[in-house]
Amino acid sequence: MDDSDTSAILSEEFTPSAGDNMGDNMPDSGAVSPDLAVGDTPPGLPLRSGRPPFPCPLPVSVEPVLFLSMFSLALQMPLYTQYLWDRISEDVGYNGTKGGGCRNSSGPPDPLEKEVQTLTAHWSLYTNLGGFAVGLFVVTLLGSWSDRAGRRRVLIVASLGLALQAAVYLAVMYLRLPVAWFLLGRVASGLSGDFNAILAGCFAHVGHTSDRRSRTFRVAVLEACLGVAGMLASIIGGQWRRAQGYINPFWLVLACNLAAALYAWLFVPDTVTPDPGARLFSGEHHRAVLRLYGPRAKGGRGPLLWLYALCFFLVVTVHFGSRDLYVLYELSAPLCWGPELVGYGSAAQHLSYLSSLLGLRVLQLCLDESWVALLGLASNSAALLVISTAATTALMFTGYGVNFLSMASTPVLRSKLSKLVDPSQQGALFASVACIESLCSLVATGVFNSLYPATLHIFKGFPFLFGAIFLLIPASIIGSIRCREMRVAHDGASRRSSDHASSPLCTDHQSELGFPASLCHTHIHAPK
Repeated sequence: MDDSDTSAILSEEFTPSAGDNMGDNMPDSGAVSPDLAVGDTPPGLPLRSGRPPFPCPLPVSVEPVLFLSMFSLALQMPLYTQYLWDRISEDVGYNGTKGGGCRNSSGPPDPLEKEVQTLTAHWSLYTNLGGFAVGLFVVTLLGSWSDRAGRRRVLIVASLGLALQAAVYLAVMYLRLPVAWFLLGRVASGLSGDFNAILAGCFAHVGHTSDRRSRTFRVAVLEACLGVAGMLASIIGGQWRRAQGYINPFWLVLACNLAAALYAWLFVPDTVTPDPGARLFSGEHHRAVLRLYGPRAKGGRGPLLWLYALCFFLVVTVHFGSRDLYVLYELSAPLCWGPELVGYGSAAQHLSYLSSLLGLRVLQLCLDESWVALLGLASNSAALLVISTAATTALMFTGYGVNFLSMASTPVLRSKLSKLVDPSQQGALFASVACIESLCSLVATGVFNSLYPATLHIFKGFPFLFGAIFLLIPASIIGSIRCREMRVAHDGASRRSSDHASSPLCTDHQSELGFPASLCHTHIHAPK
């Protein structure tokens, strides 16, 4: 790979200069760099192995896997919350949601309704904690292991784990088992990496095969797949649940996860040459992740990785926390939405992925990506402020409308993280990002699902107000980094201009005669 190819993939600080020896940066055929994953293939080069049995003729790779997995997850999540609500309502004798409405909000608060909301939020917390407890280290192992064993295996394993979770949920509904059995399905999914492993594999695939200019948009396309799948699932789920109940939609969840595993096996190519000797349970996978953020990180990228990872953590925590509460907020007074409106609301929420993709594409033409991320955070904060005070259906959908650019920040942050590391380290990087997302799920569930019942009698929308204020932290970090980059670039340009104007190549006699520095430079370096 020549210098032009390398500069199209790596950032300037990782690109060798003319005087550097390429052998110090690229491994030869008989050696492997300690920072380079075994069997890695540079972007743009044909794969030596790891080809799928039936290469897909369409210009897609991992997008269908992410679409199917997200469709099943978006179909399952609101139905799972509503099923918890209905089962707990039966247990405590509360029937306020029968027929899709709730009691008159002008009267005194119903203690049974508060008990149902509290128990539903707590059981949602328990299941998410169970999945996180086992999934945190598994996601890190699978993501870094994909640098050696290939991305396809990770996608297959994670999809099968999600299918097993759907099977357990179906068993709970068929047999009317206690809701505590949902925890078993969540743990089974966590042991296989859960949905975060699919995210890690898909984004690592794109990060390995895209160049620096197109990477942000490619990442945004993947996130748009999340939005389209979520929107369709939300529309279908609300109507389907109202017509046929919970069981049939969960059969579709199971089928979609099995289809994702089958597609990954048949059509997804590996971006690395699978190493038959790669071991899954090895401490090297964790060490590869730690090396990215360690003090010896190449090019001094460690501080920037930490800062962008912190921003990603804060943004995704607010996304997860608010998303978990939307359904509870909509089901209870004063909104009292039924299944149909809950589905439309979830669809409007996922529509922000598409609108953010369009907004990102347009704003990239005139703004730096950092400013686009700040606009996305501003849109998200404004939407949370509106939703926190929503007492009518119209105002709730207005909040979803203001949220139109909220998902523009996460693809920018993923892309910035990806551009800071070598192509051979994309798997380890997105393993750490998946680990951060698992931590986001834990923190968001613990904070928001505990904050909601605690502040229910004071201000019902307080968790959304808290999230809007919380987003000021990543906004200030991103803005500070961008301002510093602009200041450094301006100072560098000023120094180069000053050095060029006072070039020592001009003799004192030439300077006295008023010769420009550029002419002196040209004259002295002209061939004799």
